Parts: sequence; structure tokens; C-alpha cells
Amino acid sequence: MKRIFRKLFLGLAAIVVLLVAGAAWYLHGKQPQRDGSVVLKGLSAAVTVRYDERGVPHISADNEADLYRALGYVHAQDRLFQMELMRRLARGELAEVLGAKLVEVDRLFRTLELRNHADAYVATMDRTTPAYRALDAYVDGINQYQDGHAAPLEFDLLGIPKRPFTPADSLTVAGYTAYSFAAALKTDPTLTYVRDQLGAQYLGIFDLDWHPEGVIKSAATSAPAPTAARRATPGATNLSEADWRSLGQLARVSQDAVEVTGVPAFEGSNSWVISGARTKSGKPLMAGDPHIAFSAPSVWYEAHLSSPGFELYGHFQGLTPFALLGHNREFAWSLTMFENDDMDLMAEKVNPDNPNQIWYRGQWTDMQQREETIAVKGAAPVKLTLRRSPHGPIVNGVLDGNTAPTPIALWWVFLETDNPILEAFYDLNRANTLAKARDAASKIHAPGLNVMWGSAAGDIAWWAAALLPVRPAGINPNFVLDGSDPTWDRIEFHKFSDNPHEENPSRGYVMTANQQPIPGSGVAVPGYYCLFDRAQELDDHLSAPGVKWDTQSSQALQLNVRNGYSRRFLTPLLPVLQAIVSDPGERALLEQLASWDGAHSLDGIAPTLFNQLLYEVAVAALSDEMAEPQFKTLLKIRALDFALPRLAADQESPWWDNVTTPARETRSETMKAAWQNTIAHLRKTMGAEPQGWTWGKAHTLTHNHPL
Repeated sequence: MKRIFRKLFLGLAAIVVLLVAGAAWYLHGKQPQRDGSVVLKGLSAAVTVRYDERGVPHISADNEADLYRALGYVHAQDRLFQMELMRRLARGELAEVLGAKLVEVDRLFRTLELRNHADAYVATMDRTTPAYRALDAYVDGINQYQDGHAAPLEFDLLGIPKRPFTPADSLTVAGYTAYSFAAALKTDPTLTYVRDQLGAQYLGIFDLDWHPEGVIKSAATSAPAPTAARRATPGATNLSEADWRSLGQLARVSQDAVEVTGVPAFEGSNSWVISGARTKSGKPLMAGDPHIAFSAPSVWYEAHLSSPGFELYGHFQGLTPFALLGHNREFAWSLTMFENDDMDLMAEKVNPDNPNQIWYRGQWTDMQQREETIAVKGAAPVKLTLRRSPHGPIVNGVLDGNTAPTPIALWWVFLETDNPILEAFYDLNRANTLAKARDAASKIHAPGLNVMWGSAAGDIAWWAAALLPVRPAGINPNFVLDGSDPTWDRIEFHKFSDNPHEENPSRGYVMTANQQPIPGSGVAVPGYYCLFDRAQELDDHLSAPGVKWDTQSSQALQLNVRNGYSRRFLTPLLPVLQAIVSDPGERALLEQLASWDGAHSLDGIAPTLFNQLLYEVAVAALSDEMAEPQFKTLLKIRALDFALPRLAADQESPWWDNVTTPARETRSETMKAAWQNTIAHLRKTMGAEPQGWTWGKAHTLTHNHPL
């Protein structure tokens, strides 16, 4: 008997050893190669790749084609699944590998026409340009890695078939980047809902005007008053309940697209360049701080490239052969989001006798139609009928089975212009003079980007890079527009020289934090700009006289966690809260808010209290007036950030009343409910003792795999 058990044990042990060995062999085949040699077809000479202690490749080649072919290879061996996920997201092909849950997202991106636009654009590209040859070599490097190696683990788990990557995939992903910057699909329907369903008096808390004075200093001191531009905003669009449901779904799916796929959103950023006259080294000093959502793997891929006459340490993104930000010994550049509004939603007027015709420039005009099929893993394919008006793709009906009676078209600069964005970044990677950098920035049509640039020769500059449409006077593009009115149609764009920009300003620095810029030309640039408080905090430090900046002081500013937003919101509300709160423990918390300087330090209780109160005020004041999908969208758009301090300062705002009750609530009564809900939530989620409500415990980050 013992002999039998011994044989069984040895047999099981052997099986376990074989399984472990097999798993080790399987996983080893998935690992990137860090030493040895690799044979790549198409190389004209040997290429050297050296990895440093952080896993960053340093690539040296005798010519550009070899350099970019090697970059594609090493990028793919580290990020092939990320590349696959990004191209499937942008091309509307996620459901094929992730199942029915992603059909809505695929519908959205098929509707946006990113893949159709990219396929058509690549077909017209000049194959002889240096930028295209570099792109082609990079894609070839990706495909050589994919063809010659075992697929990543995620490919096996999901059953993803290998298929070649193409230059059109890179252009499609560029379209996703442009889409992720845009806020119109979420903001415009929400603000139009407020105007049309609640009334113009409810728009007072939303700062919808263009301020020619910009936002630094002047706007930080007081809220701008309504102007004639807002009063001239066209009236209701007469959308039906079904239309509102459709627009609400559009806004929700736009948000879901970046949440359910694990592909990070592009959000915010800071950057500044200080001239050599104000630095300890006597050379310009740049800080670039892109606020892109955390992800695993990281959205950025670092690489050091060198070939005769070219060297760059750059930060790349999947399927993009050119660095989006980087530096060498001659110059450096960084990016922030311009936040200009390059999308308009147009409510089309339908012919009552022909639902496929809309009124355009004085006559009934046929909409284009095309059929597409979405492959769905584990389910039947989904067939789509996609429509397009002369203004652009119809973006609402496709999400809910074409039940919305009013077609909403998307007019988008990205789809309407040549937009040689890959050529722009190829040139920007080599822009060692002010003139070259300016010319490269001028080729960025969409998405809008602030290009920050500085050179060792002493020049510094900022360009708000985008192709800006000439919109008719009095039009406020924060709302869904009337597509039947010919005055909405764009026929031209502003000159790049009219865009906001600065070159070697006398104050000795340029700075951007996604705030509304000041255009020297006077051209208004509507947009969905970030709060000015972050920019104001940076400007206050950078403008301080007598400071000689170095990397340590610049890093300290980059890590600054304070701004004035909390003071603007709390100042009018503290007297209200002090009259409401009577519990001694809660009054002690209120005193912490009153004395708080706005710094979000990890050991602080006030930041946690403030952020929860901010949310509870939004819920208590705004949610009762709005339908659920519109309110959920409002919580995620920047318009709310601007609205809450204005609401706090306006005790007569209609938002303070709870419309679900017969009585008319005041600001004091609504604030009492918001305060009580804040305390109750923090006690429930973080413990009964406020000492445990620190910002470090409330504000955490977990890196999850996209799957």
C-alpha cells in the first residue's frame, strides 16, 4: 500500500513539476527581450538598443528608417496589448474580443467616423515625405515583433487574433486622442437641457461668456457679469423627450468609453518655461506636467532616439512614432490641452415627407447612409445604419436604435480639415529654432494643444495650436445649435497668427494650466477651459520678483497642492454654515474649513471635508431639477466647477429651492441638508472620529489591469 501511495505521490509531483515548467516556459516566451541580438528585415545597418535601469530603451541607428523600425519593435514588445486595445477602441471593434458589454462603445466610435476618416486620409498621404516614411517603418517594426513572437497573455485569454497594424491605425488612435480632449458631447446637451427644460434663469450660475481679458488676476477677483453675448443666445431647440433621452445616452456612452475600456482619459496639464534671465543656470528652464489619468500600463512610453543629425529623449504613446513631449541638448517642449471648443452639435430639421432629408442652405437635402456590422464575441453580429448630414455624422439615433426624432449632427474640426498632425509632431521633434517650432505648431488642427517650447539658445514660446473656426457673431457654441439656420455654417478658419500665443515675453516666462487664454489678436476662442485657480497659483509664484529658478524650485512648484478654489466656494457659505451648525464637534470641523489655506495635504482633514461638501451641495441644490442622466453628466463636466462658486455667492438662485417639495427652500436650508449629508457620509465611510478623515485615506490610487 505504501508503495502505491509513493508511486501516486511521485506521479503527482512529476505532473506538478511538468505544469510548473510548462507555465514557466509559456510565460518566459511572453517576456520582452532585453539583451542579445534580433534580426529585423529592412534594416540597412546594425541598430543598437540599450536598456537602462528603469527599462527605458536607448536606440542608436545610422538612419531614420532603421531608427523608427527599431522603435516600433521595442515599443511593441512592451505595449502590444495596449496598442491592440487602443486601435480597437478607436475603430469600434472592442465587442469582437470583449463581448456585448462594449457594443455601445463600438456604436459610438463607428458613429464618430474615426476609422473611415483615417482610412481615407492615409489613402491620400504623400508616401515620400519623411514623416510618412518614419511612420511606415515604425509600423513595420511593430508587425515584425508581432509576427515573430508569442502573443501577449491577454491575447490568449481573450482569443484575439493577430492582424497587421497599419498607418491608418495610428491615425485612428490620433482621432481617439482628439475625441478624448473634447467636452462638447457631454457639455452641450447638458447645458441645452438646463436652458430649454428649466429656463434661462437657471443658466446664471454657468459662466458661458468669452472674457477678452482672460482669467489671470482679473477673473480671480470677481465673477464676470452676464453679457449681451449670453442674452443673445438663441432660444429653445424644441427637442422632444425622446431626443433628451438620446442625448443623455450619448453623454453617458461618451463617458463610458474611457471608463470601461481601461484606456485613460486625457485631462488637464500644467507647463511653464522660464527664460534664462530668471534662472540660476542662465538657460531656459521647462516644466511639463501632463495630467493624463493613471493606467496600467502607463499611457507614456519613454525612449531615447539618436541617429546622425538627430537626437531626442521623448515620451511616446501607443501606435505613435513621434514623441508628444521631449527634449534634447538644444530644445525642449511640452503640451497641455488648449481646451478650445472644436465640436458643435447641430439639431437638424427633418422633412416631414421624407425622414432621410434635412433642411440645409435653403433646400431639403438627402442624408448619406452606410451600413456597418459590429462583430460581438459570444453573440450575434450587430448591424448599424449610420447617417451623415452635410454638417457631419448623426451621433444620437445610432445609440438607441434610431428612436430619436431629431437627428443631431456632429461638426468637428478633426473630421473637416487636413490636420497633418503626424507631420506636425515629426517636425516638432526636430524644431531647434523658434521659427521651426512655430511652423510645426501651426500644423496641429485638432485636438487643440498648448505647445510650450524653449531652447538652449535662449528663446521661449507658447502657441495655442488649433485650427479655429470663424463662428457667426452672437453664437454661443455651448448649446445644441439649429442646423437649419445657414448662419451656423462655417466657411473659413482664423489664421494661425491670430491664435493666442507668446514669444519671448518681457516678463520672462510663459505658463499654461488649461485656463482661458488672452488672444492678442482679439479673436474670441470659445472653449471648455479648466478653472483659473490652478493657473493663478502658478502665476503668483512665477511672477514673484527676484527669484532665480532652478530644478528644485521648479519641482516644488510642480508638486504644489494648493489653489484658491476652496476659498472662492467657501467664503460666501461660511457665515451660512456658522449660523446652522451647533454641535461642538461639527463646529470644530467648520473652524478647520474656515482657517484652511486650500492645500490638499495628505494629513489634512479639511480637504476631505471640503470635497465631500462640494459634492453634497451639488446634489442638494441641482439634482432635484435635473433628470438623472443629465445630472450624472453634469457631475463630470467642467461647467459644474465654474458654477458652484457662483451658486454659493448667489443666495437668490432658483437652484436653492427643492422643486420636489411644496415649500420654497432657501440657501440656508439647502446648505443645512448638504452639511448633514457630508458629516453622515464621512462617518459612515471613514469612521465616527474625524481624526481618521485624512485626505491621504480618502484620495487613493489603485493600478488595475484593463481586464
